[in-house]
Amino acid sequence: MTLLIFGRSGQVAQELARRMPAGTKAQFLGRDAADLTDPEVCAAQIMAQKPKAVINAAAYTAVDRAESEEEVARLVNAAAPAAMAGACAALGIPFVHISTDYVFDGAGTAPFAPDAPIGPLGAYGRTKAEGEAGIRAADGCHAILRTSWVFSAHGANFVKTMLRLSESRDALTVVADQVGGPTPAAAIADACLAIAAQLEADPAKTGTYHFSGRPDVSWADFARAIFDLSGRKVAVTDIPTSAYPTPARRPTNSRMDCGLTETTFGIFRPDWRQGLHDVLSELEAAR
Repeated sequence: MTLLIFGRSGQVAQELARRMPAGTKAQFLGRDAADLTDPEVCAAQIMAQKPKAVINAAAYTAVDRAESEEEVARLVNAAAPAAMAGACAALGIPFVHISTDYVFDGAGTAPFAPDAPIGPLGAYGRTKAEGEAGIRAADGCHAILRTSWVFSAHGANFVKTMLRLSESRDALTVVADQVGGPTPAAAIADACLAIAAQLEADPAKTGTYHFSGRPDVSWADFARAIFDLSGRKVAVTDIPTSAYPTPARRPTNSRMDCGLTETTFGIFRPDWRQGLHDVLSELEAAR
């Protein structure tokens, strides 16, 4: 299988590079080869290379900055994926795209099913939702994989932020009324690879799916787990979202029903605690 992957430096892209199965060839396109603010270039890369499948692991993920750069975010998160999906549809190949829990409004406490009504609260969620719609409109073989709270040993994420803050502070206040599933980037990479292979064999599996870590947890309790497992003595005090204002509103409920992913692809929710252990071990080894 030959894969074309958009993204090279992001968390999932780096894990894809490290976890590529034997016998699978992959080309990773960074911004120098495929700037996602130019959707036509992205489509042209697919048409020129004619891979067996495409995975889009690139996105505009600066949630707060998107509030003032919505048009840029829209190019990257909506126009580019739609163009990619159109090229894949023209070639008759699978397209796997990573989306987000931010397409929902975060109301209630029940997990959101893939077919639940969307209601994004901000620019980031809106542009990701528009990207999903563009992919579906291309009418090709695809999987939209919504995930949440991504973490790894690479790039910027909550785990690395907590560890950095713990170097100089012994007490932190962390939001406790936002609940979701932290998801290891490594697990997302494995899921994308498995889904791409299954879609090639059975295009009828086209659709929208959810994939997040278990068990669901608040940011505050996730922080406590990070400090406990890393041996950092940091006291965490719960605060409400209202005590930590940000330019973009965050969903308070990011729980996602991943049952369809399990029954369709045989891919189960990863235990984020094991993923956290692996990430902390990698970071410690790199010190």
